[in-house]
Amino acid sequence: MASRSINHMIFASVYPHYVAKAEKKNRTKAEVDEIICWLTGYTQESLQKQINTKVDFETFFDQAPQLNENVSKITGVICGYRIEEIEDPLLKKVRYLDKLIEELAKGKTMQKILRS
Repeated sequence: MASRSINHMIFASVYPHYVAKAEKKNRTKAEVDEIICWLTGYTQESLQKQINTKVDFETFFDQAPQLNENVSKITGVICGYRIEEIEDPLLKKVRYLDKLIEELAKGKTMQKILRS
């Protein structure tokens, strides 16, 4: 897996794609933000700061207050890879986020997406 290119990819450049994917399926930016905050521990304000300062994914996850304790419940295949088998810690976190956004776009309830 080519995770090194993800390290330096700017989170703010991918974020609009997460929102667009959700909105195409009649979901909202607020739901995308809720998912990101649930996963990373960011508040809405600190998430917006990360977007505004255009940090890369590595910095975004390094500065995240705390990965959610239920992150291990995020399983399955995303982008052709089984999340449970991804060894690179950063790539795994990015794929967790991708999986949650995919579940949102597929119509899952927020309760199921947030593993509550």
